[in-house]
Amino acid sequence: MARDLETTLLRAFVTVVQAGSISRAATLLGHSQPAISQQIRKLERAVGRPVLHRSPSGVSPTRAGEELLPYAERILSLSAQALTATGRTLTGRCGVGLLEDLAASHLPQALADLARLHPGATLEVLSMSDTATREAFDTDRIQLVLDEVPALPGPPRWTVRRPLVWAIGPGVDVAADPLPVVLFSHPCFWRTSVLQSLERADRPWRVAFESNSLVGVLAAIRAGLGVAALMPTNLEQAMACHDTAALPGLPDVELGLARHPRSAGDPLTDAVEAALRHTI
Repeated sequence: MARDLETTLLRAFVTVVQAGSISRAATLLGHSQPAISQQIRKLERAVGRPVLHRSPSGVSPTRAGEELLPYAERILSLSAQALTATGRTLTGRCGVGLLEDLAASHLPQALADLARLHPGATLEVLSMSDTATREAFDTDRIQLVLDEVPALPGPPRWTVRRPLVWAIGPGVDVAADPLPVVLFSHPCFWRTSVLQSLERADRPWRVAFESNSLVGVLAAIRAGLGVAALMPTNLEQAMACHDTAALPGLPDVELGLARHPRSAGDPLTDAVEAALRHTI
């Protein structure tokens, strides 16, 4: 007998991973914590493997969960697009500016799926500096920007908070004094708050490596140069920290979406915004 994955279970799983805890996911979805836990268990029975590591401080995806996550996100995105498409074919062009950490995740795939549903539409996804993003926004090259709220070129239409997690390079001693830290170069809005978390925990630290790109930070972690704070969607399984007491808790990141006023009422931009909102 064929098995199907219920979108309700997939939505619970994706929200738990994005929120970093079952309790926060329950709040976001408007359900009780036991109900979300039950949905996760039902999903694990359907998949045949555990999809979450559970600990007192939160949850993280298992290897099976990491494999499932992009499929779950894509299924939910396509489902939302199917419900809003109403049979019409969208045309025109829409540019999107994405924070690099998001551009390296599942969001471009969701936009590619949207473009495939509407072959007459052109979508352009850009990941640039704040200055270049603002210039592209002001000149109408991009109509939507999804970034950290302080970096947005306009007032946010909506915001969402997402957790940060520790990534640890191979062979790195998390008890080292001082702790070797891999950082994003300025400007990075969560850099200061991450270092403040270490200061509040009385953890001496030193900068082992800096990069202005996610590629550079990930390369430094893989090389075993230190620890870094990443968004969960960019955490590789080998980098996960399962000892929750080894490092201090990290702050959330507040993401927001800005939309150019001149794009108001444009059906394609409406569809792209809806896809981003359902996927993030």
